[in-house]
Amino acid sequence: IEQPTFPKITEMCVKMIRRVNDEEGIKKLVNETFQKLWFTPTPHHDKEAMTRKILNITDVVAACRDTGYDWFEQLLQNLLKSEEDASYKPVKKACTQLVDNLVEHILKYEESLSDSDNKGVNSGRLVACITTLFLFSKIRPQLMVKHAMTMQPYLTTKCSTQNDFMVICNVAKILELVVPLMEHPSETFLATIEEDLMKLIIKYGMTVVQHCVSCLGAVVNKVTQNYKFVWACFNRYYGALSKLKNQHQEDPNSTILTANKPALLRSLFTVGALCRHFDFDQEDFKGNSKVNIKDKVLELLMYFTKHSDEEVQTKAIIGLGFAFIQHPSLMFEQEVKTLYNSILSDKNCSVNLKIQVLKNLQTYLQEEDTRMQQADRDWKKVAKQEDLKEMGDISSGMSSSIMQLYLKQVLEAFFHNQSSVRHFALNVIALTLNQGLIHPVQCVPYLIAMGTDPEPSMRNKADQQLVEIDKKYAGFIHMKAVAGMKMSYQVQQAINTCPKDPVRGFRHDESSSALCSHLYSMIRGNRQHRRAFLISLLNLFDDTAKTEVNMLLYIADNLACFPYQTQEEPLFIMHHIDITLSVSGSNLLQSFKESMVKDKKKDRKPSSDEETESDSNSGSGSESEEEASKPRRLRKRVDSDSDSDEENDINSVMKCLPENSAPLIEFANVSQGILLLLMLKQHLKNLCGFSDSKIQKYSPSESAKVYDKAINRKTGVHFHPKQTLDFLRSDMANSKITEEVKRSIVKQYLDFKLLMEHLDPDEEEEDGEVSASTNARNKAITSLLGGGSPKNNAAETEDDESDGEDRGGGTSGVRRR
Repeated sequence: IEQPTFPKITEMCVKMIRRVNDEEGIKKLVNETFQKLWFTPTPHHDKEAMTRKILNITDVVAACRDTGYDWFEQLLQNLLKSEEDASYKPVKKACTQLVDNLVEHILKYEESLSDSDNKGVNSGRLVACITTLFLFSKIRPQLMVKHAMTMQPYLTTKCSTQNDFMVICNVAKILELVVPLMEHPSETFLATIEEDLMKLIIKYGMTVVQHCVSCLGAVVNKVTQNYKFVWACFNRYYGALSKLKNQHQEDPNSTILTANKPALLRSLFTVGALCRHFDFDQEDFKGNSKVNIKDKVLELLMYFTKHSDEEVQTKAIIGLGFAFIQHPSLMFEQEVKTLYNSILSDKNCSVNLKIQVLKNLQTYLQEEDTRMQQADRDWKKVAKQEDLKEMGDISSGMSSSIMQLYLKQVLEAFFHNQSSVRHFALNVIALTLNQGLIHPVQCVPYLIAMGTDPEPSMRNKADQQLVEIDKKYAGFIHMKAVAGMKMSYQVQQAINTCPKDPVRGFRHDESSSALCSHLYSMIRGNRQHRRAFLISLLNLFDDTAKTEVNMLLYIADNLACFPYQTQEEPLFIMHHIDITLSVSGSNLLQSFKESMVKDKKKDRKPSSDEETESDSNSGSGSESEEEASKPRRLRKRVDSDSDSDEENDINSVMKCLPENSAPLIEFANVSQGILLLLMLKQHLKNLCGFSDSKIQKYSPSESAKVYDKAINRKTGVHFHPKQTLDFLRSDMANSKITEEVKRSIVKQYLDFKLLMEHLDPDEEEEDGEVSASTNARNKAITSLLGGGSPKNNAAETEDDESDGEDRGGGTSGVRRR
């Protein structure tokens, strides 16, 4: 206001105005700022101030061309609503001034455009002015009624540039809103509009056709009732389609069809667009004819969805989408269900067709929403006189049934590698949830999965939906949290561009935040829910759960990077890791021992090519079935005395290996879960700087207050489970087993055995003394995880990133001494 010529004003306005939907305080500030800046009446003599205001508003509108104009509508609505009941209405007065002056400016630009020196700049200005007028018309169409006659000639703009098309579309949108409000418009004015629109429909492309048909719909249905005019146009395109269909049936490869392809595409689109705005089954159109027009149109359009040319298929589907807005019941037809569901669920189907089907559903829901809001407003007007409280809304029942039909396929579209498909699927689900058409519980796992999308806008939208659901239905999120985590792994698998690289569970940026961190932060507030969720995740690492190794890696990544706030959270996880280790570890050693051949004389080492792993499938955890189904004795501690000493050295174990190498692979596979847990415990210990004794003293049953202290996170501690990554990258579960691999598995087995023997801490350990048992345990852990030599029982064995190439920055791989 004080420095109107400052060059960055537009940029500042754009940034401020986007926050018009923020929390109350900010919203209030934004409204007040723009009321002062734009929506305060200007004195009549101050032309300069008015021009500055107009230029500023149109600059901001032009700057937001790509991001949408919701903010402007929201701002205008807020301001006009705030003074609804006041006697003095400054905002309304300011709007009237702005609209009148914008129209003056448009006429001025029009003159300057005929002198073609600076055409580009001015045509851009012209578009911005007309767009701004459209935004005003959208909120208060009455403001534009007196200018409708001035706008009409712009429908005859010669179209050569993108800007010219923008002018025509916006003028059509303005007239659509304004003409029905005019009192006694002249016949010639209406006839001219109809003719101009018809010329545009016949001549120009999709966007223009769409807006012009929409405008024609408003003019003909609400004002002129000139149905014969529209019927003639419809028959022209419908006839062309029928003719093309017959030619195609006679000879699908005929050259006539290739030559007529542009006409075919235009006819498909225009017939659909006309059906969206006019109900041709009314007597006003078809007279006494008994023909059912909507079924005929459906049959024609369905015929072309089976065409070999994808462009024709897409246009036919667009046409169908339009027709369904006028006649939603057509979506229940079996052939339509089959078409939509097969396109959505077929993995090999073209991305364009998938997106078009999702767009059709989105447009249908948006139209329904607008219609219901309008019905609601109309109802409120009458409700004061009426005393009935019901609103017969059959259509929301209809849209609910329609969404039930297609819901599963739309949700499954989240698992697509193209972000545009995921984007439209999410839009459809958000609209469906906002209109309350389905029970939200079935969408929760899918929304959790979409919350891990690489694109921030999609993550935020999915997270927003979850927050809304959580407000209304407490406990739903927690109930579906584990299913959601598993599903998010599938989404990440689908998005993963390089199949050789294992799917990871954290963002590869400076924050290294867990992909599911929003989910965790929603659950962590409730101690009972949080614990149940963490235990369910840790149970997936159990050897009996048979979870595939990459999914375990993904979950371990998340557990390593969740936004923990109090000491209780990581301590609880470590406590449960110890319990899982003692049970699963014993089972693992036991089954490996049972598979060994006890005959000592048998010195011959099995050669690697005697047994190739044909029956194992990659990392699914159920490598050899007969091995997995052997009875296992659950033993808390492996009793070392019962094993012969020979077992303790690698060569002796190598001699005892069975000829079938399936048990070895099984061991390597199942042990990944246990290794990941060890790794995770080690990582959390380093991250939070806990000592062994602190971890051992922890008891989950203690009151929450004891461990409520905030965590003191160390920086530069990264979670890098090298062995599991190598296991997945080398695809060990499917590869041929060599002597070297066997040796490494045996060494792993022996380290494991040592670790299990010393897993439980010594009871009589003196404070400050490190017992032999603790040392042995640390040594075994270090050896298993491939770290350096352990220090005593402070936070030791910095296993992370022990491999050289990841040693990158800071203290990540270096022990803090």
